[in-house]
Amino acid sequence: GNIIGSGIFISPKGVLEHSGSVGLALVVWTLGGCVAALGSMCYAELGVTIPKSGGDYSYVTEIFGGLTGFLLLWSAVLIMYPTTLAVIALTFSSYVLQPVFQNCAPPYMATRLLSATCLLLLTWVNCSSVRMATRIQDVFTVGKLMALCLIIVVGLVQIFDGMSFTMDTLLLNPYKPPSIGQVALAFLQASFAFSGWNFLNYVTEEVVDPRRNLPRAIYISIPLVTFVYTLTNIAYFSSMSPEELLSSNAVAVTFGEKLLGAFAIIMPISVALSTFGGINGYLFTSSRLCFSGAREGHLPSLLAMIHYKKCTPIPALLVCCAATIVILCIGETHNLINYVSFINYLSYGVTIAGLLWYRWKKPNLYRPIKVNLLVPVSYLMFWALLLGFSLYSEPVVCGVGLIIMLTGVPVYFLGVHWKEKPKCIDNFIAWATSVGQRLCFVVFPQIDPIEIASPSEWTDQSSGRKSFSGRS
Repeated sequence: GNIIGSGIFISPKGVLEHSGSVGLALVVWTLGGCVAALGSMCYAELGVTIPKSGGDYSYVTEIFGGLTGFLLLWSAVLIMYPTTLAVIALTFSSYVLQPVFQNCAPPYMATRLLSATCLLLLTWVNCSSVRMATRIQDVFTVGKLMALCLIIVVGLVQIFDGMSFTMDTLLLNPYKPPSIGQVALAFLQASFAFSGWNFLNYVTEEVVDPRRNLPRAIYISIPLVTFVYTLTNIAYFSSMSPEELLSSNAVAVTFGEKLLGAFAIIMPISVALSTFGGINGYLFTSSRLCFSGAREGHLPSLLAMIHYKKCTPIPALLVCCAATIVILCIGETHNLINYVSFINYLSYGVTIAGLLWYRWKKPNLYRPIKVNLLVPVSYLMFWALLLGFSLYSEPVVCGVGLIIMLTGVPVYFLGVHWKEKPKCIDNFIAWATSVGQRLCFVVFPQIDPIEIASPSEWTDQSSGRKSFSGRS
């Protein structure tokens, strides 16, 4: 549900642009799913070995310490989640406005205003009720599944009718020769569509029998998503030439206009429903990351508070919304995808490298799931190759991302590491926290000591049961 979102409706353009041929684009989509599967298996081991909320951030903080974890949190709060939310919101507005502006691109201000309106509406929903937010997610999941099924079925009908789709089209007619660096950028574009494969790790503590169900979720979902994505792209190419696909502002809408006739309006509506649900899901997850970071002391304590009655993290949701609105005013959609995909892959690689370090540092730690060493090593080899060529091909995009991540270093030492702050600063923080509490009606939640104990406090490792010492 989290993987399939806006990416499959917007990334085909970027993947084809960088890969240079239809056949190589399909290979990129297939290999992208294989890489996501390798990463998922590594995260399954981490998820049951370090059973904390927060995903990458919690694992890196536990393994490498506060600074490394803070830099991941900093980049996630400033770049990854706001940028992903901005891209999905822009996709939503593009598909909603495309039928109105059929012969030209929708106006810049119109897309931004509609995106911001959608974002504010869903922020209000998430602040108002957790149940309402989850119900919206359930309902709008149907929209994206309908859109993909419709695209695949219509595309297969085209292929079986023998219309404009041959193996020559797939493999023998590249419209431009790709470089290795461009292929790496194509993988980054595809990785955006697969992002979400690690979201289950944000709720590992709540999964029933994670030792059994985490691998099961991986073995079912990743091959299924890869199969659906590949079929969807084949369907696109069955009716559109590479030039038509690259010139389209909304690939699925163009596909519908060519093949669905009077029913073409179904496509932008279905995709808009999909992206609307995607915004809701990412808002839900990103606010929980802010909440987890504040609970660890890496963000202002106000972000670790929830509404006294509705139990929603209102301050964290408002911060995520504000950061996304700022990102909405920066960059073009496909550049934003490269931007967030590079940072995403960087965090994935650091986290999986942490798995190897943790194996060496604590070899006797009980691990309910233990993957073969070839899995993390293979992922890291691909990861290093991909980031290296991406850095070579787009040094500005990647360099700016690294610089923004490193701006978290002084923030960490001033805001987190520096404990003996002047009294005036402490008083201001206390005053701002009090004002935020009164405005949002939020308080600290009651936390069971079991939730904040670390794996180092597990004493009964041989039986696989958790027992804690040193805290009460």
